[in-house]
Amino acid sequence: MAELLDLDSGLEYEQRLARLRENHVALWDVAYQCIRPGSMDHAIKLESVVANDFVSLFNAHRHICAIFFNGRKAEELFRKLVQPELPEKYQHIKQHLLPSTSPAHAGLSRTQKLEAWKIVSQTLENG
Repeated sequence: MAELLDLDSGLEYEQRLARLRENHVALWDVAYQCIRPGSMDHAIKLESVVANDFVSLFNAHRHICAIFFNGRKAEELFRKLVQPELPEKYQHIKQHLLPSTSPAHAGLSRTQKLEAWKIVSQTLENG
């Protein structure tokens, strides 16, 4: 995101979040909580996942026009746990599966990932 939005990646975490907000980007995990032994998404215990409250997010930020999933697991959890509960008025929000930015996802090079992620900056530019 730093490269796509020309942000300083050396900033403290809270400052980076502020810069994302200034650029109209929200960072929101699909899972509010879950059990995940280790750090790999495939280890998430599906039965333990409590989804974040996307209805409240969308109600508070009605201008959200797209959701970008950082990897397949986020998309899977959203489609399984969130989307079926969304009111009709939020079903139209465009969804984009992007390659995980995790170093563990080594199937694509950094350049290939960056190319795929350009859809975020293009969406912001197009409003």
